[in-house]
Amino acid sequence: MFDQLTGNEQVKKLLRRMLETRRVPGALLFSGEEGIGKKLFALELARALNCRTRQNSEACGKCGICQRTLVLNYPESRDPETLERIIWSNHPDVGMVVAPGRVLKVDQMRAIEREANYRPFEGAARFFIVDDADKLNEPSANALLKVLEEPPPTSHLILVTSRPAMLLPTIRSRCQAIRFSPLTADEIEKHLLANKLAKPAEARLRARAAGGSLARALTGDLETFQERRNAMLQVLSALAISGDRSRLLRLAEEMNDANHKDDYELALEILETLIRDALMISLGVDAKHLVNADLADQLAKVGDRIDSTRAISWISQIEEVREQLLVNINRKPATDSLFLSMASA
Repeated sequence: MFDQLTGNEQVKKLLRRMLETRRVPGALLFSGEEGIGKKLFALELARALNCRTRQNSEACGKCGICQRTLVLNYPESRDPETLERIIWSNHPDVGMVVAPGRVLKVDQMRAIEREANYRPFEGAARFFIVDDADKLNEPSANALLKVLEEPPPTSHLILVTSRPAMLLPTIRSRCQAIRFSPLTADEIEKHLLANKLAKPAEARLRARAAGGSLARALTGDLETFQERRNAMLQVLSALAISGDRSRLLRLAEEMNDANHKDDYELALEILETLIRDALMISLGVDAKHLVNADLADQLAKVGDRIDSTRAISWISQIEEVREQLLVNINRKPATDSLFLSMASA
């Protein structure tokens, strides 16, 4: 049942309407920040399509089909060869593929095409999730196109990604896109407390430091996150307020310090959320809807100095660098170039 999932009430309404009208598309694209529950929503949709004792078009959540659908049988070995296979749940009609390395493979897409053409073994529909769909390269994307162009009536595909812009236009155009919002700090805090995952003081801190991601709230290193967020707030202030380019270059050097190399992509992701929040404040959005609601006062100062054109340009430039990380770019000159280019935008 969708009510058991945290946040994204508008997405829940949309999926319920699809189920009620029996118009679930053959191909969906779930996009949004990492760790906000996109795969859980996908599995819940699979349960609703196959459950035999549905309640108001939603899964009952109690029957054997519902219970088995949620159990994905990840291989014990993380060897790339084992990850190239479809990861089936305990329900024979529900499976997922993950990238065994930097890219999703052609053979994985061919396996989906082959399996999608079989009739359901047990349920009403076969259901395939492509995780981190932004890792499709041109050959694997073209292999997936075959099934996206004419999905069998009893099969559904959901592509899950935090970077929809990295997908080929031909892939995006064949999927109905559903955008997931970052979770609010209040939603994350309530989830942690309701499930007894943290004590009140820690839950509040984790919710504020999670950047809208429930996964980060559960597993993240709070000290590291807060340190990186503070550094990225300094970058944003230098870009929007002081215009101090020498300061930007010093911050770029710190960002590429050996002690921070594992946090590089996290830092870029945090910078994007700070930019979005500053833009939302400038547009009059209530602070409670921000990812970084605890920084509303500082971000308001940035919001006073930027407009939507500039903010969108900055986010696009950051995304370009994140895409280039897949091909092992030299991060130091790339960061220098990024910050200086953003300062000129």
